[in-house]
Amino acid sequence: MKKEGFENLNVWQRSRELVNQVYLMTKDSKFYKDRILMDQIRKSAISVLSNISEGYERGSNSDFIRFLYISKASCGELRAQLFIAKDQGYINEKEFEQTIDTSRRVSGMLGNLISYLKNQKGKNKILKVKDN
Repeated sequence: MKKEGFENLNVWQRSRELVNQVYLMTKDSKFYKDRILMDQIRKSAISVLSNISEGYERGSNSDFIRFLYISKASCGELRAQLFIAKDQGYINEKEFEQTIDTSRRVSGMLGNLISYLKNQKGKNKILKVKDN
Protein backbone atom coordinates (compact mmCIF):
# COMPACT_ATOMS: atom_id res chain seq x y z
CA MET A 1 0.00 0.00 0.00
CA LYS A 2 1.37 3.38 -1.02
CA LYS A 3 1.41 5.91 1.81
CA GLU A 4 0.02 9.32 1.04
CA GLY A 5 2.11 12.36 1.78
CA PHE A 6 3.76 15.40 0.28
CA GLU A 7 6.50 13.17 -1.17
CA ASN A 8 3.94 11.80 -3.62
CA LEU A 9 3.02 15.21 -5.03
CA ASN A 10 4.42 15.77 -8.51
CA VAL A 11 5.14 19.39 -7.67
CA TRP A 12 7.19 18.35 -4.63
CA GLN A 13 9.15 15.84 -6.73
CA ARG A 14 9.84 18.48 -9.40
CA SER A 15 10.88 20.94 -6.66
CA ARG A 16 13.32 18.38 -5.35
CA GLU A 17 14.83 18.19 -8.84
CA LEU A 18 15.09 21.99 -8.81
CA VAL A 19 17.00 21.92 -5.51
CA ASN A 20 19.37 19.31 -6.91
CA GLN A 21 19.93 21.39 -10.06
CA VAL A 22 20.73 24.44 -7.95
CA TYR A 23 23.16 22.55 -5.71
CA LEU A 24 24.94 21.03 -8.69
CA MET A 25 25.17 24.41 -10.40
CA THR A 26 26.46 26.23 -7.30
CA LYS A 27 29.20 23.69 -6.58
CA ASP A 28 31.23 25.42 -9.29
CA SER A 29 34.23 27.29 -7.94
CA LYS A 30 33.01 30.55 -9.52
CA PHE A 31 30.31 30.76 -6.86
CA TYR A 32 32.85 30.61 -4.05
CA LYS A 33 33.75 34.22 -4.87
CA ASP A 34 30.22 35.21 -3.96
CA ARG A 35 29.11 33.08 -1.03
CA ILE A 36 26.22 35.40 -0.27
CA LEU A 37 24.61 34.85 -3.67
CA MET A 38 25.36 31.12 -3.57
CA ASP A 39 23.73 30.79 -0.14
CA GLN A 40 20.73 32.87 -1.18
CA ILE A 41 20.12 30.87 -4.37
CA ARG A 42 20.27 27.66 -2.38
CA LYS A 43 17.94 29.07 0.30
CA SER A 44 15.40 30.09 -2.33
CA ALA A 45 15.37 26.62 -3.90
CA ILE A 46 15.17 24.99 -0.47
CA SER A 47 12.27 27.29 0.41
CA VAL A 48 10.29 26.11 -2.61
CA LEU A 49 10.57 22.48 -1.52
CA SER A 50 10.25 23.09 2.22
CA ASN A 51 7.12 25.22 2.04
CA ILE A 52 5.29 22.60 0.01
CA SER A 53 6.17 20.06 2.71
CA GLU A 54 5.33 22.29 5.64
CA GLY A 55 2.04 23.47 4.17
CA TYR A 56 0.96 19.93 3.41
CA GLU A 57 1.73 18.81 6.94
CA ARG A 58 -0.39 21.62 8.41
CA GLY A 59 -3.43 19.51 7.53
CA SER A 60 -5.82 22.07 6.05
CA ASN A 61 -6.30 23.42 2.57
CA SER A 62 -6.17 27.03 3.75
CA ASP A 63 -2.77 26.54 5.40
CA PHE A 64 -1.52 24.49 2.48
CA ILE A 65 -2.56 27.19 0.00
CA ARG A 66 -0.80 29.87 2.06
CA PHE A 67 2.45 27.88 2.04
CA LEU A 68 2.10 27.10 -1.66
CA TYR A 69 1.96 30.85 -2.33
CA ILE A 70 5.17 31.28 -0.34
CA SER A 71 6.73 28.47 -2.35
CA LYS A 72 5.62 30.12 -5.60
CA ALA A 73 7.13 33.43 -4.47
CA SER A 74 10.40 31.64 -3.76
CA CYS A 75 10.40 30.42 -7.38
CA GLY A 76 10.31 34.06 -8.48
CA GLU A 77 13.08 34.97 -6.06
CA LEU A 78 15.19 32.12 -7.38
CA ARG A 79 14.73 33.25 -10.99
CA ALA A 80 15.83 36.80 -10.10
CA GLN A 81 18.95 35.42 -8.44
CA LEU A 82 19.71 33.25 -11.47
CA PHE A 83 19.77 36.38 -13.61
CA ILE A 84 22.31 37.88 -11.20
CA ALA A 85 24.43 34.71 -11.33
CA LYS A 86 24.34 34.71 -15.13
CA ASP A 87 25.17 38.44 -15.33
CA GLN A 88 28.16 37.91 -13.04
CA GLY A 89 29.43 35.00 -15.13
CA TYR A 90 28.90 32.37 -12.42
CA ILE A 91 26.70 30.19 -14.64
CA ASN A 92 26.59 29.63 -18.37
CA GLU A 93 23.60 30.09 -20.65
CA LYS A 94 22.70 26.39 -20.65
CA GLU A 95 22.66 26.15 -16.83
CA PHE A 96 20.66 29.36 -16.67
CA GLU A 97 18.04 28.23 -19.20
CA GLN A 98 17.63 24.76 -17.68
CA THR A 99 17.20 26.06 -14.15
CA ILE A 100 14.92 28.94 -15.18
CA ASP A 101 12.80 26.45 -17.14
CA THR A 102 12.50 24.08 -14.16
CA SER A 103 11.62 26.97 -11.87
CA ARG A 104 8.92 28.20 -14.25
CA ARG A 105 7.45 24.71 -14.52
CA VAL A 106 7.38 24.34 -10.73
CA SER A 107 5.78 27.77 -10.40
CA GLY A 108 3.10 26.79 -12.92
CA MET A 109 2.45 23.51 -11.11
CA LEU A 110 2.12 25.41 -7.85
CA GLY A 111 -0.38 27.79 -9.44
CA ASN A 112 -2.41 24.86 -10.75
CA LEU A 113 -2.39 23.15 -7.36
CA ILE A 114 -3.45 26.38 -5.65
CA SER A 115 -6.36 26.73 -8.07
CA TYR A 116 -7.36 23.11 -7.53
CA LEU A 117 -7.33 23.49 -3.75
CA LYS A 118 -9.29 26.74 -3.87
CA ASN A 119 -12.01 24.91 -5.79
CA GLN A 120 -12.29 22.22 -3.10
CA LYS A 121 -14.95 24.13 -1.15
CA GLY A 122 -16.01 22.53 2.09
CA LYS A 123 -13.13 20.06 2.03
CA ASN A 124 -10.61 20.80 4.72
CA LYS A 125 -8.44 17.69 4.46
CA ILE A 126 -5.66 17.55 1.90
CA LEU A 127 -4.69 13.92 2.33
CA LYS A 128 -6.11 12.84 -1.01
CA VAL A 129 -4.98 15.80 -3.08
CA LYS A 130 -3.87 15.12 -6.61
CA ASP A 131 -1.76 17.57 -8.56
CA ASN A 132 -0.76 17.73 -12.21
